[in-house]
Amino acid sequence: MLSQQTMDIVKSTAPVLEVHGTAITKTFYKNMFAAHPELLNIFNHANQAKGRQQTALANTVYAAAVHIENLGAIMPVVQQIAQKHRSLGIKPEHYPIVGEFLLGAIKEVLGDAATDEIINAWADAYGVIADAFISTEEAMYQEAEKQEGGWRFFKEFEIANKVVENEEIISFYLKPVDGQVLPEYKAGQYITVQLQIPGEEFTLNRQYSLSRAANKEAFRISVKREDLNDPQGKVSVYLHNQSKVGDRIQVSAPAGDFQLDLASKAPVTFIAGGVGITPLMSMFDTLAALDANRSATLIHSARTAKLHVFDNEISANIEKMPNASYIALNTDEVGYITKEFLEENVSLENDVYVCGPSVFMEAIINHLYAIGFKESQIHFEFFGPAMQLKVNVNA
Repeated sequence: MLSQQTMDIVKSTAPVLEVHGTAITKTFYKNMFAAHPELLNIFNHANQAKGRQQTALANTVYAAAVHIENLGAIMPVVQQIAQKHRSLGIKPEHYPIVGEFLLGAIKEVLGDAATDEIINAWADAYGVIADAFISTEEAMYQEAEKQEGGWRFFKEFEIANKVVENEEIISFYLKPVDGQVLPEYKAGQYITVQLQIPGEEFTLNRQYSLSRAANKEAFRISVKREDLNDPQGKVSVYLHNQSKVGDRIQVSAPAGDFQLDLASKAPVTFIAGGVGITPLMSMFDTLAALDANRSATLIHSARTAKLHVFDNEISANIEKMPNASYIALNTDEVGYITKEFLEENVSLENDVYVCGPSVFMEAIINHLYAIGFKESQIHFEFFGPAMQLKVNVNA
């Protein structure tokens, strides 16, 4: 337990962290990777280059300072980050390294303002926060390992099939080399794919949503080729252009807290932007298999008609689902989803699941709040570190 004095000191630094948080986390990552380059085998280099990881960590440190007297308030964030850590194979021995360089970065950026009293208080607070992550992640490792067909860190899989879905997306069917059955997973979860790409110094890890209902024989991920981004998507380009059926890769057990609530009987609407349809397709597919009578609507917005995916699967599911519908929108023809469109097509009694680019999600979620949806009805998923959306809950 932290002393009241320690909590007071940490809480008093919150305004400073709000201003300097990203500078601190940029310094932290730079110094840590210089001293421990082996950690680049874990972290997503693209997220580092785009500044996403630094911003996400800054948000988390700031939230910890604000809620230091009631860390239970940030447990949803801890759970979400711990899911990603578990899927990346983060271990307890990584936390002292992070602590050392985080405290060092606070001192480096804040200079004399970071007194010994402040650094010592943050060292105590970091120990408590790290213990919360370690215990949460250990429970998740055990849960994944104890399932039928489960495992703890990474396991060798084979690419059993590659299916071109459209000009940007290919689906990969992955089977365990040891022939064991696959564990059950929750609709909406993801796996981490770990690759050694020729010419790359470090192992590359990417998290991809599972794009169909749980299957005992093979995982399916549907990967968009990100060759137009800066930095380019090294893993997606490699998977598209160079990987072959029969290639072996390392795969984590399914993880993630973006999950379809099968206990709810409320009507449900899935709203996807682009490749954000992948976890929502898993949810729609799962409903068709386990709760076919539930009222469900799948809305997919893509740039052009050619970029819609899974049309045949969606049609086959709808044949089993008497209360289901599918709306495909092409932004080159009808523009972006508007508040008026949502008012016409999404009932206020529905649960809503949203996935897509952050700008897309911000717009959709703000529209939903504006027409009267409650926070508890709206569920969403980020691809990448958990960034803060600019949404107005009280719209």
